[in-house]
Order: sequence, then C-alpha cells, then structure tokens
Amino acid sequence: MNTITSKAGAQAAAGAGERISGARLKAIFIGSAGNLVEWFDFYCYSAFALYFASSFFPKQDPTAQMMSTAGIFALGFFVRPIGGILFGHIGDRLGRKTALMTSVLLMCFGSLLIACAPTYAAAGILSPCILLLARLLQGLSLGGEYGASATYLSEMADSKHRGFYSSFQYVTLIGGQLLALILLLVLQNFLLDAEQLRAWGWRIPFFTGACLALLALRMRHNLPETASFEAARKKAKPMGGMKQLAQHPREVLLVVGLTMGGTLAFYVYTTYMQKFLRLSVGLTDSQTTAVSAASLLFAMCLQPLYGALSDRIGRKPLLIGFALLGTLFTVPLLTGIRHASGPWQAFGLIACAWMIVSGYTSINALVKAELFPASIRATGVGVPYAFAVSVFGGTAEYLALWFKSVSLESGFYWYTTAVIACTLVVCWFMRDTGALSKIDAEARGQ
Repeated sequence: MNTITSKAGAQAAAGAGERISGARLKAIFIGSAGNLVEWFDFYCYSAFALYFASSFFPKQDPTAQMMSTAGIFALGFFVRPIGGILFGHIGDRLGRKTALMTSVLLMCFGSLLIACAPTYAAAGILSPCILLLARLLQGLSLGGEYGASATYLSEMADSKHRGFYSSFQYVTLIGGQLLALILLLVLQNFLLDAEQLRAWGWRIPFFTGACLALLALRMRHNLPETASFEAARKKAKPMGGMKQLAQHPREVLLVVGLTMGGTLAFYVYTTYMQKFLRLSVGLTDSQTTAVSAASLLFAMCLQPLYGALSDRIGRKPLLIGFALLGTLFTVPLLTGIRHASGPWQAFGLIACAWMIVSGYTSINALVKAELFPASIRATGVGVPYAFAVSVFGGTAEYLALWFKSVSLESGFYWYTTAVIACTLVVCWFMRDTGALSKIDAEARGQ
C-alpha cells in the first residue's frame, strides 16, 4: 500500500498533462462505488416512503403521512453538520480512508435498524422513534461521507482531468438513488404487488443496503491514502478541527452560498419529485417510478460531460449558468411539470431542469475542495456544506408538501427561485477555483 501511495504522490506532482495512473483510477473507482452504496442506503428511505409510511404513521391521510416521513427525512439532515464535524476531524487527522470506512459502517447499521424496525401496530410510538434514530445515524454518516469522498476524489484526480473525475461523486450519488428506484421498479412489476410492498416488501431495500455497505467497507479497506494528506501530515502543522476552519471565513461563506441554491434544486428534482409526480401531477405508482428513474439516468450521464467541460472552460461559467438559468426557469419548469399531460411530457421537462442543475452538481464538490488547504480540506468541504444542506436540502420536501397542504403549491416554486437567486450573487462575484486551485498550488509546493 505504501508503494501505491508513493506512486500516486509522485504523479500528483508531475504536472497537469500527465495521464492518470491505473492505481489512481482504481482508487477513484472504489471511492465512487462506496459513495454509491452510501447514497443508495440513504435514498431507499425516500424511494420507498410511499409504501412504509402507513406502517409507522397509520392514522393519517396520504399527504399527512408523507409530511410525517418527510419530517423525519429532514431531521436526518439536521445531524449532518455533526457528522461533518466528526468525520471532517477524522479525515483531516487520521486520513481520508479512515473517514470513508467509518462512515459506511455507520450507514450499514442505520439501514439494518430500519429493516428490522417494528411497525406502529406492533410497538406503538416506539416504532417511529426507532425510524427516527436510524435516520439520525444515517444522517451522521452522510454528513461525513460528502466531505470525505469529495476530498478523496479531488485529491486523487490529476489536475488536467480533475473536473471529469470528481464529477463521479455525483454520478454515484445520483446512481445511488437510481439504484433504489430500479429496485423499487423490479419489486413493483415483477415480484410483489402493492399490498405486499406495504406489508413487508419495503424492508427488502434496507436489508440489501446493509449488505452492500459491508461490501463497500471491505473495498475501502484496500484504498491508498492520498498524497495531499500524506504531504500535509509530514509538515507537522495542526490538521483539521473547527479552530483551523475558523481561519477560513471567506471560504466557509462561499461553500454555504454555493450550496444553498444548488442543494435545494437538487432535492427538488430528486427526493421531492417522486412525491410531486404522484400527489400533484397524478401519475400512477409505476409511472412515477419510471419517470423518476429515467430522469436520474439522464442526470447521471450529464455529470461527467459537464465535469469535463469545466476542465476546458473553468468552473465559474458552469456555476453562473446554473444559477442564472435556475433563477429564470424554475417557476416555468415546475409549473409545466405540474400540468404535464402524461409521463413523457413530465420526463422531458425534468430533463430540461437537469440540464440546468448539472452545472452545479457536476463540479460543486470539487469547487469546495479547491478552496481549502489539505490540512483542513475534509472539514472545510464537509461542515459548511452540511449546515447549508440541512437547512435548504433537508427541508425541501417538507416545505413543498406544506405549501401543498395549504393550497399554495406555487409558493414553493418561488421560494426555490429566491434561494437560487442568492446563489447567483455568490457565483457572480467568486473567483474561478479551477485557475486558483489550492490542490494544484500544494502540488507545486506553493
């Protein structure tokens, strides 16, 4: 393993034009695969919520059940800053690999807890409490996974293709949700009927996720550490911690400003869109799952294309493109989806939305990693992101359903537009991190 690490370190310093090594490619693949498993586990909750909501909240109407499950979904996000602090500390002090292994182990436990949770009929109020505990554990895990995986992939990629390879964080992030929806499609259409899914079939994805997490843990055990971390550790300077993060206030505010609009848009077109298509557009369960899966597959394909484009034209043009077009077209797009005449029209409009949102999702993790030095990078990427995503991403579904419950659904469209407009201001005045990357500066010894 030391040989692989040394080889990766030598290549990192060799220059932008050098081809990426096989060892580094393997590390990027394993890091991405583990990320996919983590997000599959997390998104199974959203994908199967329509089926298990009645098991934990049986005496409510469908919209109220969705609001209850969305509330727990949001609470899972509120602990992500704690996960960001905890795993950022681990990643900056003990290594990116250690943080990645610990986070996936915690996700495994959370998924297993949901899979085995008793229903409300069997355990009463204890049932939703166990569900909440499991989601809090998963929230802690994801709070650490984002910063650790973003840092690891950014540091492992070579300078010339960093946008392309780092985009695979969101390829696998979206892929995790797509995998959850594919499993739902298989169960819906080939193995179980709706009654069986509501009775016990919803437990299958959580058992599956726990097993996949153990597989990811085994794969991550063989990961090499990044050269950037090894070089920073040798300097014997303070590594990680909130005290060191406080020395970078401008970068912290940039991460929050970029994340607030981007993460809200992302969760509108991922976790909430499934409920939106079912409850507002009026598609059937199968149509909802098919449209959601097809749009996620389309989004996955866009990520590396946009990431590669950022290597050629810079990061800032893509971010401005997302924020400007998102400000102009969010209301028309969501209004159009709401009045879609069928699944094909809904898919076409969601695909248009993804062509906008991908300007953020493809490179946002890399942009944040390029802002911070290696000694504080995992904490710097993970903590402010986790705070912003807990406020704007975790509440997206709940707020959307609340606006719907008070017969003011379009109010959520305008709320989303306003938040993206704030991100536009941040994007407009920030510097292009591709040209001023801290990762490249460290590789040159600056």
